[in-house]
Amino acid sequence: MRSPALAIAWEFRQRHRWGFIALAGYLVVLATFKLLIPGPGLTFNMDSAERFGVVVMGPLTATFMYLLGVFTFGLSGDLAARQSMYPARMFTLPVSTAALAGWPMLYGSTAMMLLWLATRFLAVWPSGFDIPVIWPALAAVSLLAWTQALTWMPYGLPGLRVIVAVLWLGVMDSIVLLAVQYKAPEPVMLAILAPQIPIAYVAARIAVARARRGDVPDWRRAPARRGPLAAVRPRRQDDFSSPGRAQAWFEWRRHGRSLPALVAILLPFELALLLVAGDTPALVFGILFGVLLTPPFMAAFAAATVRQANLTPFIATRPVTSATLIGARLNAAIWSTLAAWLLVLVAVPLALGLSGQSSMVIARASRVIDAVGTPRAIVFALLCLAGLLAATWKQLVQSLYLGLSGREWIVKGSVFLTLVFLAAIGPIALRILEHSDARTALWNAFPLILGVLVCCKMSAAGWIAVRLYRTRLVSDRILVTGAVCWVVAVLALYGLLTWLLFTPFMPRYLLGLVAILAVPLARLSATPLALAWNRHR
Repeated sequence: MRSPALAIAWEFRQRHRWGFIALAGYLVVLATFKLLIPGPGLTFNMDSAERFGVVVMGPLTATFMYLLGVFTFGLSGDLAARQSMYPARMFTLPVSTAALAGWPMLYGSTAMMLLWLATRFLAVWPSGFDIPVIWPALAAVSLLAWTQALTWMPYGLPGLRVIVAVLWLGVMDSIVLLAVQYKAPEPVMLAILAPQIPIAYVAARIAVARARRGDVPDWRRAPARRGPLAAVRPRRQDDFSSPGRAQAWFEWRRHGRSLPALVAILLPFELALLLVAGDTPALVFGILFGVLLTPPFMAAFAAATVRQANLTPFIATRPVTSATLIGARLNAAIWSTLAAWLLVLVAVPLALGLSGQSSMVIARASRVIDAVGTPRAIVFALLCLAGLLAATWKQLVQSLYLGLSGREWIVKGSVFLTLVFLAAIGPIALRILEHSDARTALWNAFPLILGVLVCCKMSAAGWIAVRLYRTRLVSDRILVTGAVCWVVAVLALYGLLTWLLFTPFMPRYLLGLVAILAVPLARLSATPLALAWNRHR
């Protein structure tokens, strides 16, 4: 490359070109959808708000998070680690530290501004609202710049990056919320946000410089050097009882803390909305619903780091089987899921109490309990929690086979298809909801669609089981045990769905098809084959 700008631009283009193509397609879909909607915009009501959330805000949020992960290099790092998340391989480029920090920030800022401006002018917004033009783009740029600075900075303690990011970004989020609440003029917001960008650049340059020279402090060792008693303290035994436990610890250190870190960053932003919700129950419960969906949603982003092969010679030549390596990642995913949901279950009651919304939520919950009965309400709440936990874990592990295959084109192709799906599902769903004939046809074809999906899933699972048996990647006992556990899980889910949802209008076979599709089988079973394909090539 002739210049640092082109070298770093090539880095982003080469690694994320399919994602950028999908984002361009999303903008084309927005523009096309606007051409199909006559008039200045949607009349604001509950139906239009839901449609606006499905068509615009949902994909916009997913796109913003994707760009945030791309330009902070967060899709290939560990948020909770002490080391900088800036790729160490780029430190060897013959460019200055200012270029290493400045060009990713410039490219990311440009992408954020283009995303907002395109959404502002191409999307169909509810009428009657004065939507700002400049300062939301500047807010997105400053948020990205500070996120880059905070993620590229080395820290002295594991997890300290998450705490600092939550505190500082929470302050910025509070500024934006207050601006929305009090309808601050755009010049005032520009005066507040504009100075943030150069300050963040200085912080990012210092962070990259420290990381480039290997300056990673370790404050955990400082107390051990103090005092004469340090020499006589008994040493802790860190031996593991089995190679599997050692590998599980290793996977937790590398990937397990990513999801709790992402959830910890987003929770203050989401729960802060309760302070401006006022006496609007629909808005309060909408915010809580979004909070409950945060761990499964962010698990899809954390899965990008969990599923990475990272199959270095050190790991590939270890005296452990492929099944043991996969089991370690599954165990790390379980602990990651529990840690993320522990944060949610602790933060939600605290936020409700601080915002004064707890009495309203308790009153509404009491009405539901009186209507359906205490036992049924408790069982339903526990089932919802269990379903959300299972959905979070499923998001973390269902794409392991992609990353462990070691084929970069497979991973990038899956990301491209996912972004295309997210961009297309909103307008398609809206068109179906607006036409009664389309809804009727979809409902009539729904059992057939589920039946075809079940046939595809079971056929793939059967082929994978035969391959696992012939290659002896897993023992016969594991195959039989896994099949029995899957059947038990499907039957249990089917029984619960029948107890909760069965009506004369909901046939039992339809619930059975839903249960079969909900419990993961084929993709999870393909993980040993993918790892063996990568490990022994």
